[in-house]
Amino acid sequence: MSKSEKIEDQPNNPLHGVTLEKILNSLVEHYGWKELGMYIDINCFNFDPSIKSSLKFLRKNPWARKKVENLYIKHLEEYDK
Repeated sequence: MSKSEKIEDQPNNPLHGVTLEKILNSLVEHYGWKELGMYIDINCFNFDPSIKSSLKFLRKNPWARKKVENLYIKHLEEYDK
């Protein structure tokens, strides 16, 4: 099975086809940097935050990226209610 076939077989994955940048922009738009930093206490959200610096950090730290993705999924679930 090729990589492209695996990607296409994820219709129920809420992160399917969504870039990290889109996830981060959506969370910042909804929560703002201050509240986002309260939910996920990492320096790139709390001290001089920017999309660019946050993306760089999140791409290098899978544990932080997972927290952001989980918050995004929670946000989607609340939005759908």
